Amino acid sequence: MTDIVTDSGVSQSAGLNGHGDEPVGRDQIHQRLRANSTIMHVNKLLVANRGEIPIRIFRTAHELSLQTVAVFSYEDRLGMHRQKADEAYVIGKRGQYTPVGAYLAGDEIVKIALEHDVNMIHPGYGFLSENAEFARKVEKAGIIFVGPTPETIDALGDKVSARHLAQKCDVPCVPGTPGPVERYEEVKEFTDQYGFPIIIKAAFGGGGRGMRVVREQSTLKDSFERATSEAKSAFGNGTVFVERFLDRPKHIEVQLLGDSHGNVVHLYERDCSVQRRHQKVVELAPAKDLPAETRDAILADAVKLAKSVNYRNAGTAEFLVDQQNRYYFIEINPRIQVEHTITEEITGIDIVAAQIQIAAGASLAQLGLTQDRISTRGFAVQCRITTEDPAKGFQPDTGKIEVYRSAGGNGVRLDGAHYDSMLVKCTCHGSTYEIARRKMLRALVEFRIRGVKTNIPFLTSLLTHPTFVEGNCWTTFIDDTPELFSLIGSQNRAQKLLAYLGDLAVNGSQIKGQIGEPKYKGEIPVPKLMNHEGNEVDISKPCEKGWRNIFVKEGPAAFAKAVRANKGCLIMDTTWRDAHQSLLATRVRTVDLLNIAKETSHALSNAWALECWGGATFDVAMRFLYEDPWDRLRKMRKLVPNIPFQMLLRGANGVAYSSLPDNAIYHFCDQAKKAGVDIFRVFDALNDLDQLEVGIKAVIKAGGIAEGALCYSGDMLNPKKKYNFEYYMNLVDKMVDMGIHILGIKDMAGVLKPQAATKLVGAIRKKHPDLPIHVHTHDSAGTGVASMVACAQAGADAVDAATDSMSGMTSQPSIGAIVASLEGTECDTGLDANELRAIDSYWAQLRLLYSPFEAGLTGPDPEVYEHEIPGGQLTNLIFQASQQGLGEQWAQTKKAYEHANDLLGDIVKVTPTSKVVGDLAQFMVANNLTEDETRKKAEHLDFPSSVLEFFEGLMGQPYGGFPEPLRTHALRGRRKMDKRPGLYLDPIDIDKVRQELKDKWRHISETDVSSYMMYPKVFEDYRKFIDKYGDLSVLPTRYFLARPEIGEEFHVELEKGKVLILKMLAIGPLSEQTGQREVFYEMNGEVRQVTVDDTKAAVENKSRPKADPTDTSQVGAPMSGVVVEIRVHDGSEVNKGDPIAVLSAMKMEMVISATHSGKVASLGVKEGDSVDSQDLICKITKK
Repeated sequence: MTDIVTDSGVSQSAGLNGHGDEPVGRDQIHQRLRANSTIMHVNKLLVANRGEIPIRIFRTAHELSLQTVAVFSYEDRLGMHRQKADEAYVIGKRGQYTPVGAYLAGDEIVKIALEHDVNMIHPGYGFLSENAEFARKVEKAGIIFVGPTPETIDALGDKVSARHLAQKCDVPCVPGTPGPVERYEEVKEFTDQYGFPIIIKAAFGGGGRGMRVVREQSTLKDSFERATSEAKSAFGNGTVFVERFLDRPKHIEVQLLGDSHGNVVHLYERDCSVQRRHQKVVELAPAKDLPAETRDAILADAVKLAKSVNYRNAGTAEFLVDQQNRYYFIEINPRIQVEHTITEEITGIDIVAAQIQIAAGASLAQLGLTQDRISTRGFAVQCRITTEDPAKGFQPDTGKIEVYRSAGGNGVRLDGAHYDSMLVKCTCHGSTYEIARRKMLRALVEFRIRGVKTNIPFLTSLLTHPTFVEGNCWTTFIDDTPELFSLIGSQNRAQKLLAYLGDLAVNGSQIKGQIGEPKYKGEIPVPKLMNHEGNEVDISKPCEKGWRNIFVKEGPAAFAKAVRANKGCLIMDTTWRDAHQSLLATRVRTVDLLNIAKETSHALSNAWALECWGGATFDVAMRFLYEDPWDRLRKMRKLVPNIPFQMLLRGANGVAYSSLPDNAIYHFCDQAKKAGVDIFRVFDALNDLDQLEVGIKAVIKAGGIAEGALCYSGDMLNPKKKYNFEYYMNLVDKMVDMGIHILGIKDMAGVLKPQAATKLVGAIRKKHPDLPIHVHTHDSAGTGVASMVACAQAGADAVDAATDSMSGMTSQPSIGAIVASLEGTECDTGLDANELRAIDSYWAQLRLLYSPFEAGLTGPDPEVYEHEIPGGQLTNLIFQASQQGLGEQWAQTKKAYEHANDLLGDIVKVTPTSKVVGDLAQFMVANNLTEDETRKKAEHLDFPSSVLEFFEGLMGQPYGGFPEPLRTHALRGRRKMDKRPGLYLDPIDIDKVRQELKDKWRHISETDVSSYMMYPKVFEDYRKFIDKYGDLSVLPTRYFLARPEIGEEFHVELEKGKVLILKMLAIGPLSEQTGQREVFYEMNGEVRQVTVDDTKAAVENKSRPKADPTDTSQVGAPMSGVVVEIRVHDGSEVNKGDPIAVLSAMKMEMVISATHSGKVASLGVKEGDSVDSQDLICKITKK
């Protein structure tokens, strides 16, 4: 008897020579295999298909020593299946067939086979695999068709014929129409007899096309028409049949093999119940919990059906099993199935090898495939990895695959060709169902596919669902289980990070306010702390000793009492917030604070507080640093558990720039307290006590320490100023009545002179002996140290200072100078100067790293006593002026600030009112307006939005009232508020906001809700940025601000124990077609590339026409900026004062309004355009 090729693909004696003990060469093996097997007359096989199935067949064919032939459409000329074959030929001429139509061109495929001496044609699945006419043409040409006979395909090729066959064999079927249905009336007749639900199926095809489930009469006609139309489009025949629809059944299919001698065996069953819209998603074999009697009956009936039609080759009998384990025959698919791999894994049988050998004439017995020799071992699960986005209805995603790393290892099998939306089939085998399931989960986690969306997150969600874990899924399980779509996808952190680094390499830093690159790019060593005894301090863990312990254990009142009882003056260090806000535009990142956090917890363990959160740092973190401010707070709190954290709260504004509904403030304070804030320094920009009280009450309700702060403005000792001694003492009395725990004096411009400090603090101390007093200042005039020492000596309990290298000028006074000045006195701070200097060595180098944000200040500015610009704002104003082309007019801007303040009624200047004065000052300089001209032309000027909001009363009520008639003229009919804005605002529906955010972003925390309520657009822009580039807070600042050198290696720690080793290799040339460049990085030893838009290449230099100031029909831009909103279009009818567009310059926005009534024409800008001052926006033709 001749040797038979087994399912492993080699002859039983093919690997040995005639003596059976020595290996022979590969060619000899192939020759002997052909000579000693039943397929010796066959040597060339063609696969009439594309994608993964030809590759699967070629592999087995090569194991059988067959030559292989691929066919391909012109569009598939680069397809992987073409490369895996020995020979490959295009189907027809270019343009002759569609990409799909080529694989349906049976005559052309047979012609190719004949021209190239092909002996066998395997149709794969889909396309011509169930086309009886094609099978006839193949056999007529003298070529072996690897599949059933044409007659069998005819008998089983439509579901109606298969149904008749089942009835003849006494195999149960679902009640259905007796034959094909072409008219709606026939369907209606069936539903009248059997009721609903029903399922309409295409008679001549599968794959879910032409299939509709109908549950009620009202949708029957439309569903019938759609099903027939879809069937005709997909299969060329719109005939359908109708069955009673079974609710929640299992879909069980049996793998069959038959030979040409009338023998049929089954290879056991597969459970294909996990489907979506009748398309299989996950398959497993064997079925997990099918009762033995049901399984045996299904297997026996499957074999009976196949024998009744003399079935040859591989096929699949499909059944539905209902909730009572009753089964019903559906159809027989006369071809190999996509999911045949799981059957191969549990039986150890190569089904494709069996197909080829049966087609060549082998019997099942010769192949060793008798039923008694076929058994199963363990379980197998198959998942199809596709480039489909489950969040968008499994819509195929398109794009370039930037990274592809597949799974592997014991029990993992991959079949794929990266074709269409299916990348690969992953099959996992294990000794139990649970082992196979876990192995598949492990494999899915191992996959790294970047550049396109995949269904891997959905598959992971599916495989971990309790129903799947139990193995109890049904055919509509996915549609019935919406929680499967609550996906936890791959974070894709590395590739997103490379996208940012690539953009940085090509386009430079996009961080607002950055000028040039850092002066220092080296590592910044963390200093060692040496105590006053000369011993090194152990900083391996955060310090536990500190003032915060009192608050945590005993509450706010006890903390305030302990502070008041302290002998000496305590220090609040502002380095982590106001110091870098004042000197470095608030740009210091979280990572650089955390690097020195543990050391700070030790060196400043006796500090009253660290000012580290709130105010401008909140929105800047999201707006410019792309960080979550709440994440910063939690991380700082973890590393500094002992020192109280202080934040800046803008009263009824929260951390926003205008008033919000009260419930938003309460929600924010509650979240801030939970996240780690201890002391809330609450102020109102106008010292409006009604506004202030909202914040105070919210803090007290949240359980925080309420520090009510009065904003100090001007010179209290100057009799010409309206903010005099009596004014401040009256404020203090009213704040004490509110129940504050601590009084804050907020000297935001640094204009509190030593003698005024002595008088004010001394008077408060005398009147309120039990009230802790904290004083905040800026060193703008250079007198900060003297003023803080005077405050301490007058009875202040705590004063502000910043580390030496971050102190002075617009920042706070030097901590070293204050500590030295008070050392040994009754106001001693209790801080170790040696440890403070060690901490300062870190900040001295860090400041060089942030040099691109320096304002260029070189010394104190005593002129602050005249212009009263707050320290933090002074730095920002210098930068804003340069951005708007007013850098050379800085002196004029400072003078304009004084005049703007006078125009507004000499208001208290602190964020956001200081911004109002600054915006008005820059507006006046940009438009060359004097104070008097501004007042006279107010009715015709487009004032910045912040100015109009102030006049409306959105920021509260100024002391002494609003300036009239300027207010009325500027508002031009807009509303005027005469009480606090919050009373005009409806409460925010927080539950609704939370749900809307979840719908949009899915994973939303309660602090995200609070961020959104403070800054809706900023939060959304931040989340979009994070979606694109990931969490950049882990990136060292050196590489956040400037690209690395070519070949420079650097490390990024994504999380504990997970480090990326990166090296930029090259920046590719500019593509003339796309305007893009490829940037090449080495990441953990693998080369990766990212595609980056070169923004410099895409810039078009447009010279816009200028508006003629003498022509009132022309509307010009009032200053340089970006058009963020267009309110009109050409042809729009407008009235005088109607908004035309909104212009943004840094944080300042202004509405450009119509100069007179008329029709808009020649609109020359669009949203996103940059404009210069007086660029023509549009023309308005008078009515």
